Amino acid sequence: MLKQLALDYQSQAFRSTRAIHADCFEWLGRIPADSLHAIVTDPPYGVKEYDFDQLEKKENGNGGIWRIPPSFDGHVRSPLPRFTALDKKEREAIDRFFFEWGKQVMHALRPGGHVFLASNSFLSQLVFHALVRSGLEFRGEFIRLVRTLRGGDRPKNAEDEFPDVCSMPRGCYEPWGIFRKPIPAKMTVAECLRTYQTGGLRRLADGNPFADVVVSERTPKREREIANHPSIKPQSLMRQIVRAALPLGEGVIADPFMGSGSTVAAAEALGLHCVGIERYQDHYDMAAEAVPQLARVDVRSFAHKEAELESQLHLL
Repeated sequence: MLKQLALDYQSQAFRSTRAIHADCFEWLGRIPADSLHAIVTDPPYGVKEYDFDQLEKKENGNGGIWRIPPSFDGHVRSPLPRFTALDKKEREAIDRFFFEWGKQVMHALRPGGHVFLASNSFLSQLVFHALVRSGLEFRGEFIRLVRTLRGGDRPKNAEDEFPDVCSMPRGCYEPWGIFRKPIPAKMTVAECLRTYQTGGLRRLADGNPFADVVVSERTPKREREIANHPSIKPQSLMRQIVRAALPLGEGVIADPFMGSGSTVAAAEALGLHCVGIERYQDHYDMAAEAVPQLARVDVRSFAHKEAELESQLHLL
């Protein structure tokens, strides 16, 4: 099945997953309708920052729309896109991008299939609205509680003048939009599960429902050393999401913006079927090498810490 979804593109097969070098807009439009059971992805939110000229500026250390942060405490932060620098025209471009992308998703996804889409607090309202206009149902948000290094900065070029002011709050969570391709009229979730193997979310291994708030770690150093990508997500998080995305534990997940391959690796680790689509050759090559290594990462140590943190959260 996964080989058929590769069409005539360059691809790399793993045990239960496959990486494909293609533009996701073209790929989503070419595969047969209703081919995918779920989508789990972290798209380029500013869109502009992944244009070829902006990537070249980042590699040269010139910044462009990428904020090149200073080193501190002996650590150097990875470049981050300056989402707040987007003007009205660029915001309209983001709206068009996700509206058109959503329409392609509507073609490729089975009725009842879910989309998990990583976002950020600043642009999520714009992106989510565009996806709803494309035809997807907004089903809520999955909140990843993680202290990031976004926000909290003093006014640019006026840090000394306004030392007690921050332009935006320091980010302590990451919102993921949860969407669903509409179930056919008058069809129940049970009927959708029987017909399309979609419609709901898979419960946790202990039988509890998948929760919409999860305490998360930042991506560990050992995983960043495997795949040096600015937006790589931790395996301890991604394995939870890919499991939830297939309610019956069967079907095909797609990550149309594969990047480092963390979604594909999470599915590989759990023996689930998944295809990752990547437009940029260097990122595709990175993922092709990183997926097997990330799939072997042991996340049990964080799972224990996460359970303790979540129990503390319930007491608040």
